[in-house]
Amino acid sequence: MFSRLRTFFSSFTSWFGAGGSRSAPEREDGAGAGRHGGRQHNIFEAAAAYVAACADDDQEAIDEAEGWVSPEALSFGVSELACRAVIALARERDESPQTVARGLLGLPAA
Repeated sequence: MFSRLRTFFSSFTSWFGAGGSRSAPEREDGAGAGRHGGRQHNIFEAAAAYVAACADDDQEAIDEAEGWVSPEALSFGVSELACRAVIALARERDESPQTVARGLLGLPAA
């Protein structure tokens, strides 16, 4: 059973580039070669850069981060970042993750 999980996870991480050690494919439009040279970015780097750029309303950085990974991988990374952020805030505030998430979105308490 563990070998099947290991196989699945290793194929999953290689599919989404979570290892980050492979070289980046060159793109004709030059996307992905910006602030970090031409190296491949993993989904978590892309998600962090994308969310930070959105918070700063920096469209150039948003566009750059979007070019680092596939849209599906970016969506997964942003979702994972949101989960981790809510968990960290919940622990810091000694509240439930649901309370924190609803508060961040301006929703009434459940």
